[in-house]
Amino acid sequence: MAEYGYLLLKEARPRQWLKNLALYTGLVFSGWLFIAEKFWTVTAAFLIFSLMTGSVYILNDIIDLESDRKHPFKKKRPVASGKLPMPVALFFSLMGLVAAFYLGWSLSFFLFLGLLAYLTLQLVYSGWLKHIPIMDVMLISAGFIVRVYTGAAMIGAHINVWLLLCIISFSLFLAIGKRRSELTLLQGQTASRRVLGRYPEKLLDVYTAMFANTTWVTYALFTFMFPPFAFRGRVLTLLADLPRTFRSEKWLMVTIPVVIYGVMRYLHLIYEKNQGESPERILTDDRPMLITVALWGLMVVGILYGLG
Repeated sequence: MAEYGYLLLKEARPRQWLKNLALYTGLVFSGWLFIAEKFWTVTAAFLIFSLMTGSVYILNDIIDLESDRKHPFKKKRPVASGKLPMPVALFFSLMGLVAAFYLGWSLSFFLFLGLLAYLTLQLVYSGWLKHIPIMDVMLISAGFIVRVYTGAAMIGAHINVWLLLCIISFSLFLAIGKRRSELTLLQGQTASRRVLGRYPEKLLDVYTAMFANTTWVTYALFTFMFPPFAFRGRVLTLLADLPRTFRSEKWLMVTIPVVIYGVMRYLHLIYEKNQGESPERILTDDRPMLITVALWGLMVVGILYGLG
């Protein structure tokens, strides 16, 4: 039984749960990160959403069983390899879905709607749209938007339109990068991933460049449009005494170079090391990228909550 537990956890792909951190977007940029009630509400939603996503990953692997067995990497997954019996995987997947919906309904009606929207998107993606070029990556992007708005709706947070456009661009950038790396890794084996055969390599390069640019540009516009800081408090009072040459009310813009570096580093990993196939692995395994994300997070929290 302990072995089944390990295989189920592996099948649920905990690294992928990092995507659920998008639920915190509204909390952080509304200035409510350190309001205990709101923080713990979103954290509970994160855990419930992780239960949902883990259960959906198991269900997707059951649906894709035959194609995964032809895939050079996915064939090693517990269900595809036969190490985890399909009836056991299906039982725990369905139980996880039921538990997630029950807990979501208990916590917030908006969380319940978010879970339902996410599950619907995943079923439509797995059953149909993952085989249709462009629509497949747009569905992946939609999953991020559902997470962001679910987290924001639960606490009544506002999502800035430029931040929304940045999130859309960023999620499409990740999805296209994933397709670009898959195309390289599965050269000559696209039968296991039919949609890849309909993405010319040059077209993927254009898409990758396009969304790399829109990601940092929309983020830059978001930081520029962010409400100005009032010069009060110990740090800002000191800054207010500086000459106007060195003073700015757009302090969030200092994070733009970090975001640009992050985008460039991700492109480097896609084209030099073909690692875009697994964005969450890049985040946890690539030290420069991990440092970049951590630095960006510390800067954002420090600026919003230390200067504001």
